[in-house]
Amino acid sequence: MSKMFDLTGRVALVTGGNGGIGLGMATGLAKAGATVMVAGRNAAKNEAAVAGLRALGAKAESIAVDVTDPASITAMVEETAKRLGRLDILVNNAGTNIRNRPESYKLEDWHTIINTNLTSGMLASQAAYPYLKAHGCGRVINNGSMLSIFGLPLHVAYGASKGGVVQMTKSTATAWAADGITVNVILPGWIDTDLTRKARQDMAGLNDNVLARTPSKRWGEAGDFEGVAAFLASDAAAFITGVAIPVDGGYSVQG
Repeated sequence: MSKMFDLTGRVALVTGGNGGIGLGMATGLAKAGATVMVAGRNAAKNEAAVAGLRALGAKAESIAVDVTDPASITAMVEETAKRLGRLDILVNNAGTNIRNRPESYKLEDWHTIINTNLTSGMLASQAAYPYLKAHGCGRVINNGSMLSIFGLPLHVAYGASKGGVVQMTKSTATAWAADGITVNVILPGWIDTDLTRKARQDMAGLNDNVLARTPSKRWGEAGDFEGVAAFLASDAAAFITGVAIPVDGGYSVQG
């Protein structure tokens, strides 16, 4: 492996890293040599993810976190740096969705989505900032969505939260570039995850519509995020910041 892409000696913290896209990114970082801290609410899923990463020969640990609790987020970051000696890469991936039409959306559901998908990433980034700055090669990778740029009738809060993630990424990137910290966001398309499997049950015709519109003619998989995560975390991406990268099989190219 070229040293340009080598993450040996670096520590990555991945929220929601115990499944789906988060585990895909954690796997890519681990394969590139990073030590990975898997953070999630479900301790059993965390441990299963760690076991899988260790089976690849990677160094990995886990920590429980509630990303809707600011104190839990701060403790997660501080404990990661304490246990693993440093923190170089933060992946803000944790997210959820509650589908409903705008006129029927409950305020408590709105706050749940915004706090989970958007506010948690800002709080984790704030807590991680001094650690990311310390070695001059900090990396933040945020998880947005194609719904950062498109709209769907049942995704008002989700779309708002993910659009906010893109703007948060741009502002943070400009603020922290002089500290050697890059901040970028990926925009997943239709990916086969627990959330989208539920969507396919609830939304008639979704599967066929996605396959018809996606040039790659398939749903994405968690493994499709290994490479982009490893690249954005590496020295190869040192001059790339504030960028939104679609990982959608060409879905967004068609407008």
